[in-house]
Amino acid sequence: MKGRVAVLGAGSWGTVLAAVLADNGHEVTLWARRDEQAKEIDQAHTNRKYLPDVTLPVTMRATSSLAEALVDKEAVLFAVPSHSMREIAREARQWMTKDMLVIHAAKGFEIDTWKRMSEVLAEELGTEHKEGITVLSGPSHAEEVIRRCPTTVVVASQAEQAAERAQMLFMNSYFRVYTNPDVIGVEVGGALKNIIALAAGLVDGLEFGDNARAALITRGLAEIARLGKAMGAEPITFVGLAGVGDLVVTCTSRHSRNWRAGHMISQGKKLDEVLRSMGMVVEGVRTTKAAYMLKDRYRVEMPIAEQLYAVLFAEKEPAQAVKELMGRGRTQELEEIVGGW
Repeated sequence: MKGRVAVLGAGSWGTVLAAVLADNGHEVTLWARRDEQAKEIDQAHTNRKYLPDVTLPVTMRATSSLAEALVDKEAVLFAVPSHSMREIAREARQWMTKDMLVIHAAKGFEIDTWKRMSEVLAEELGTEHKEGITVLSGPSHAEEVIRRCPTTVVVASQAEQAAERAQMLFMNSYFRVYTNPDVIGVEVGGALKNIIALAAGLVDGLEFGDNARAALITRGLAEIARLGKAMGAEPITFVGLAGVGDLVVTCTSRHSRNWRAGHMISQGKKLDEVLRSMGMVVEGVRTTKAAYMLKDRYRVEMPIAEQLYAVLFAEKEPAQAVKELMGRGRTQELEEIVGGW
């Protein structure tokens, strides 16, 4: 059954998810903040800033008007950065109906409040949408999805019917979608893996090798699971697509903005310089701040996040941070995992 869907956010991921929906035969309207970008997508069927050398489905429409994007739609996908989520949701609400399916695909926490994106959406969209808010996450580089490479993701919602509706919207021969009831776990896993990806870029830039990267991914997963469980997540979620799946792909691929940012910092570049040169949001930087605050709020140990915070915001040398991680006191792996999980 085909539907009418609004996609808010014309960065690389929002554009690619809109293309998936268009491939599935849905009537898709993509909202872009800038009028010139909307015209390029709508008329030339390209989005050169975010997806060079890509031709988008001709059935996709684009607009810079939120009202035009949202009116008479059955579902809306928020694909905006975490720091813009509240602002866009607040503005969008006036054109949304209570029966509209709400999905988001942002991987991060809100600045200062450190709230998850579903919490932000629930506050801005009202009680009629609270239980049905659905999150889409998993190992999914936009550069590969747009080439229709086989990709698997997960959609999570407190309302099983909402998750199944989202699954039906997106699932096709190259984009496989699983459902999961653990909204907290899927959001926490999707956000915190960006921290470990930044650290992986540092480790690779320092040429510490495969052993170090494998250790970082494994111990990073333990940190994600510890904080996630403390926040109310189901530990099993972190061995799924939104946990270890997303963690592995983001820590081992040069498609990853977070990996690239970490690699650049390892070469001596300052954070401000790196962010300017990227030209796109690097969610892991803000998420590192969030994790640094949340670890104290929930009283969990996150040594990797703590050292990365010092590198990003206190000018600590990356090699020194790794040295201190390796020099931590002795412990038993199983005792730490059982205690954390």
